[in-house]
Amino acid sequence: MRAPVRTRFVRLLAAMGLAGALLAPSLAVPARAADTKLVLRVGTTQDLDSINPYQTLLVVGYEVFQLTYNLLVDFGPNLEPVPGFADSWERSADGTSWKFHIRSGMKWSDGQPATAQDACFSWGLALAAIKDEANIGAGYLDPNLKDAGVTKVECPDDQTMIASTTDASDRIFQVYLPIIPKHIWGKMDYKAIGEAKFEAPLVGTGPYTLAEWKTSEYARFVRNPNYWGTQGAADEVVIQFFKTDDTMVQALKAGEIDYARSPNADQLKALQGQPNIRTVVGSANGWTQLAFNEYGASDGKTIKDGGPSTKALLDPAFRDALGYAIDKKLLVERVLGGYGDVGTTVVPPVLGQWHVEPDHPRTFDIALAKQKLDAAGYKLDASGARLDKEGKAISLRLYYPDTDSTYAKAAQFVKDWYGQLGIKVTAQQFDSATLGNIVLPPEAGAEYKANYDIELWGWAGNPDPNALLQIFRCDAIGSSSDSQYCNPEYDKLYDEQTNAKTAAERKTILAQMQNMIYDQAVYDILYYDANLVAYRTDRFAGWQNQPLANGTPLFTYGTLDYTLLTDATAVASPTPAASAASEASATAAPTPAPGTTGGTGDNTALMVGILAAVLVAAGVILAMIFRRRSGGGTGEEE
Repeated sequence: MRAPVRTRFVRLLAAMGLAGALLAPSLAVPARAADTKLVLRVGTTQDLDSINPYQTLLVVGYEVFQLTYNLLVDFGPNLEPVPGFADSWERSADGTSWKFHIRSGMKWSDGQPATAQDACFSWGLALAAIKDEANIGAGYLDPNLKDAGVTKVECPDDQTMIASTTDASDRIFQVYLPIIPKHIWGKMDYKAIGEAKFEAPLVGTGPYTLAEWKTSEYARFVRNPNYWGTQGAADEVVIQFFKTDDTMVQALKAGEIDYARSPNADQLKALQGQPNIRTVVGSANGWTQLAFNEYGASDGKTIKDGGPSTKALLDPAFRDALGYAIDKKLLVERVLGGYGDVGTTVVPPVLGQWHVEPDHPRTFDIALAKQKLDAAGYKLDASGARLDKEGKAISLRLYYPDTDSTYAKAAQFVKDWYGQLGIKVTAQQFDSATLGNIVLPPEAGAEYKANYDIELWGWAGNPDPNALLQIFRCDAIGSSSDSQYCNPEYDKLYDEQTNAKTAAERKTILAQMQNMIYDQAVYDILYYDANLVAYRTDRFAGWQNQPLANGTPLFTYGTLDYTLLTDATAVASPTPAASAASEASATAAPTPAPGTTGGTGDNTALMVGILAAVLVAAGVILAMIFRRRSGGGTGEEE
């Protein structure tokens, strides 16, 4: 669960940062050793809930653990599998297993050897949880392994891990499990690790490691001296947590941060054309939704002092009628500023191979919504209040997180529209951690009550749709489910599509699943909100979107862009030709440069050298641009 993961051409000199680029006014970086270090500052309004990768519910938590811990297989520029903890792999001839080669000589950030035993330990934790029909921590990570059909892992030596599978697909490359150090965590089982308090500094094999974390303030990362891959320009990375998107955007404009995640639409438009700032509108693999609390709909269970406030929420006809009261086109226009698409089914359009539009779409029609409520037995009383079938006035509690200003705006629209139906709505905002606990039922622990009616929040998925589809399974109740929906027929279809022999067969089943969730109004997906981003080009260059055509640089999949960033203020060393030109210029008769009083010739030599460097670098940049365009272009705005 997360605040929505919110698509990307750069001018040559701005990207190069040459010819007079100035360092932006710097934010005071906490506890860094020297002012000479190059620090990448990233802003977000989503506070970090945990540095235990198995406990975090939020996108920012994924960014934190990916910087520190490698995945077995990482994601490339277009989300293709690339080396991570493993540097190569091959499938067995009979298709029942994968052999992964763990890179030789790799070390953890504390200097200890990183081997296949760490990979077997990390994946083994998830396999143990799956065997017990349980989860690790919040239960967001281990389902990846189950979806990939992994049944066993073994490590015959320190450079080899063999994963046995029942699944003939390539979903093993989608497994989002961090490889954690066995020499630190090896004495704990999955239950203990799921509840463990991870403390900074962390030990990892990623490009950076978490050195310091202060809740609601920042998370500071230092370069991993033992990182096996390409090192980015930043010596340190600081993710700073802002209370509001306005203060975050002001910090970006002042040069106090380099990257701002999820400014609102008005702020993004105001930033366009600002010196040294680029804006990005990325396609999101996720959505913002109304999740209805359906606890007990399938088995009649109730929760003492908890659960939904009315049985009406358990009735698909009631939820369906509510769907006609939401003007989604207006929400996209007024809440998102046009940066998004109308929501429909639970596989986002960005996953074009698998997305289908509903067979029986709902349209905005308040009068029709009223008719459907009347027909379903939910009448108005003399005062105009809508009654449930027990004769009680329906008053719904709508909760949303404080991580994005769009939630409060959307909540107000929903409140007004439902009010026209005679349904009172009380909208309330919580911090993410609190809201995450509010929606949990007793299956997650005796202290949880699922004491809410509607949750307005969102999800982000992986390149494969299973990451989003699994939250509607019966076994997701108590972990990732925020609707408490359970339908054995849906679970059956889920398993069938996972084992489908062809893509066409799988899409046929996925279409059934998408229509099932839509027709039963488990969710009302309001919109597929775009990923809005703004970043500076005067301190760092080399920004690249992931995927290239319609992604964003950071908060994506893996940590690719952190390793591509270069120092925009560094002047490239002259080529031999440039050096020769510089020497020749130094021996020629000096010509004072415009605006100078001296005649030493140093300025002329310097300008020749810089010009030569720029021309050489231009070829490199243009080649990069052409490669990006051949991949489909970018969605970057000026």
